[in-house]
Amino acid sequence: MTDLLAYYDARLAAETDPSDVYAAQKLGDTFVLVDVRGDDAWAQGRITGAIHMPHGDIARRAPLELDPAVPVVVYCWSPGCNGGVKGARQFAALGYSVREMIGGYEYWVREGQPTEDDEGPRERVFDPLVMVVRERVRC
Repeated sequence: MTDLLAYYDARLAAETDPSDVYAAQKLGDTFVLVDVRGDDAWAQGRITGAIHMPHGDIARRAPLELDPAVPVVVYCWSPGCNGGVKGARQFAALGYSVREMIGGYEYWVREGQPTEDDEGPRERVFDPLVMVVRERVRC
């Protein structure tokens, strides 16, 4: 039982999810949200407030651009993408406190959290397959 508890504690220390990241943003928690996808993906859309640092650039750029005392949360495309793991590993190797946002950009968007592209904020859409969506009653 102790091994199982340690396993889940380790997962929670290394992972977070879109709803927890959004709640932390709204509370004003201090962390850097890093999109580790490539340039085309970033241009297509990204999480509002994120910075762009593809996972292949982290070893070179992070020490120059990010304070190692500030926690980092990384994300990639989706649960089918391991770019977030690659990015988290790069930050961990540099000594940063880092967590991977499981579900990635896909679940952030599906939960209707704020996104943007080069033209500004994008429409928020809420997917009832991943969250409770209540109809608004109009009077």
